Amino acid sequence: MSGATAQEFTQWAAKAKTCTIDELNFIINDCREAQIAFHGWNPEKENYYSDQRMTFADELRRRQA
Repeated sequence: MSGATAQEFTQWAAKAKTCTIDELNFIINDCREAQIAFHGWNPEKENYYSDQRMTFADELRRRQA
C-alpha cells in the first residue's frame, strides 16, 4: 500500500531539522492520532501519516542519541 512520496519524505526531513523538541513531539503525536483515525477505512492515508510520523520520530531519535 502506498504512503508518502520521496519528495514528501525529503520535505518532512528538512522541516524536522528546523523543529524544536516540543514541536517534534507535537507533530509525532498528531500524526499518530491521524494514523489511528484512518485505520481500517483508508489504508493509503493511514500509511501516509505513519510515514510522516516515522520521519519526524527519526529526527527526534537523532537528537536524543
